Amino acid sequence: MSTTRQKRTLGTAGLEVSTLGLGCMGMSFGYGPAQDTNEMIKLIRSAVEQGITFFDTAEVYGPYANEELVGEALEPFKGQVVIATKFGFAIQDGKMAGLNSRPDHIRAVADASLKRLRVEVIDLFYQHRVDPNVPIEEVAGAVQDLIQAGKVKHFGLSEAGAGTIRRAHAVQPVTALQSEYSLWTRQHEQEIIPTIEELGIGLVAYSPLGKGFLAGKIDERTRFAAGDIRNTLPRYTEEARVANKALLDLIDQFAKRHEATPAQIALAWVLAQKPWIVPIPGTTKPHRLTENIGAVAVQLTAEELADIEAATARIDVVGARYTEQMEKSTGL
Repeated sequence: MSTTRQKRTLGTAGLEVSTLGLGCMGMSFGYGPAQDTNEMIKLIRSAVEQGITFFDTAEVYGPYANEELVGEALEPFKGQVVIATKFGFAIQDGKMAGLNSRPDHIRAVADASLKRLRVEVIDLFYQHRVDPNVPIEEVAGAVQDLIQAGKVKHFGLSEAGAGTIRRAHAVQPVTALQSEYSLWTRQHEQEIIPTIEELGIGLVAYSPLGKGFLAGKIDERTRFAAGDIRNTLPRYTEEARVANKALLDLIDQFAKRHEATPAQIALAWVLAQKPWIVPIPGTTKPHRLTENIGAVAVQLTAEELADIEAATARIDVVGARYTEQMEKSTGL
């Protein structure tokens, strides 16, 4: 029996998901050319067979291609899995074209996503990025209307600030915040994580392996495909990759101790932070999927977690996670 049969609950309305989810973006978007559709359908179905019940997509991944892929792959498992998707971007000529969280647009996106996902209701509907031109109360109200209409079950936010989360939650309870969180992206610990803990909101941690770096297979010689976002990220310059090996060396020490892989230690660390955090590592490789699932069985002790905390405090991660422009507008 797979260790992912373990469950975690997001929010106070009882959204139960597998302890580890699967981020599906990279199958269609963001990391170079889209992968073979049939191979990715097999991978997603293999994830279900291994106990994963939580799958993450968005209309802008492609655009549209990733939702279509996830919809086809998971159609045989209706009612057995939880699918999260996102709204919040305008799409023109097949590309992201700025933010758009106007209520009429949210409604149109929901209807289109339902068709592509081949479902009657969207389990978790996130605002992909906060839109400064639309009050968050209007966004929450629009999703509340969709919930009352039976088209959406749960409301989520992504990369939102504490004040925005509180204002949205006051209108329509937020089930989950999806934000980047890993051993090398920890800024949300200061204000965001305490806020959502107080409000009873779950955290869905995307890029828990640092877009692959924390798995320990990427070094300064690694070359990424054309169209791979890592070609433009400050944290992925050759100089930054050399400097950030210090964090990999630390992870490797614990991997050897547990007879685990670096990826499993990095994921186990995220899982150990709070019982309501669900990491959603993405992969396009069957053996990586199985490796990531194995992280659920790795238990770091309180002493080990304290050791990691002390050691990481002495390590400066080099390079911002995004460029300034991407930080403002990215849907990744």
